[in-house]
Amino acid sequence: SRTMLMALDGQDWDDELLALFDIPKTALPEIVDCAGDLGSTAAAIFGSPIPICGSAGDQQAATIGQGCLEVGQTKATFGTGAFILTNSGDTPPRSENRLLSTVLYQHDGKRTYALEGSVFVAGSLMQWLRDDLGLLKFAGESEELARSVDDSGGVYLVPALSGIGAPYWRADATATISGLSFSSKKAHIARAALESMAYQCHDLKTAFSADGVDWNRLRIDGGMVANDWMVQDLADILNISVERPGFFETTALGAAMLAAVGCGIYRSLEEASVMISGLDVHRPDIDRYTRAQRLAGWKEAIATVLNN
Repeated sequence: SRTMLMALDGQDWDDELLALFDIPKTALPEIVDCAGDLGSTAAAIFGSPIPICGSAGDQQAATIGQGCLEVGQTKATFGTGAFILTNSGDTPPRSENRLLSTVLYQHDGKRTYALEGSVFVAGSLMQWLRDDLGLLKFAGESEELARSVDDSGGVYLVPALSGIGAPYWRADATATISGLSFSSKKAHIARAALESMAYQCHDLKTAFSADGVDWNRLRIDGGMVANDWMVQDLADILNISVERPGFFETTALGAAMLAAVGCGIYRSLEEASVMISGLDVHRPDIDRYTRAQRLAGWKEAIATVLNN
């Protein structure tokens, strides 16, 4: 693991360490920029070689595709899980609150870093409610159900279906649905499931803030953000503006931006950000008492899971 960390950090190799692991220097990959002449596809695939001019990891590409190119800019991707990254500039962040430090991208030999928080279960929760419990006919029905009731009726769903990620990191945790009564309907459970997205993000927001990173707005993407109710709930619980682009698949857009820079269409990612369009802004629209009351209920629900 130490060898891999050194590779990712791009540091010089220690001959004795390489000898210890019996790794020849020639076997190590070369660290290159994320945009430029990175190679080409095999001619047999498309009939002729196609240059590869951009490369990035999934969440890194989404961060670029959201235009988070300045220190402090933050995005959240809601796919199977949820991943929040904040641009940290040229200094690797050091978290004291169980968040992750990652390389965001490298261009012109200059490396940019990010602070990351990972939620294990997001869109997969809706799939579980639909496919395994039969509470939803289709994933989008969750929005209809959430709007059909005034609140969750005191129901809280902690979606630890595969453990809990940041900032708790409890692989042994299991999911719970609490606060059920005879008055609870499937609409309350569906709403509680959607509300858990905002609660998990609030837990991460608190951890980021404790590390000195305060979000003044959040840019979101991924399949789940087609749900307008959930997007507004994020703004309400996080108490910040939430920005949703017209094109949700920002991972693909970020890769395209890197490729556009790599092949010379744009000189920088800042110039390439003109490819981003159509921001839809949601602002907080609930009172402080309601927000505090809901978060207090979540704190009790997740404490029960963590203490089991």
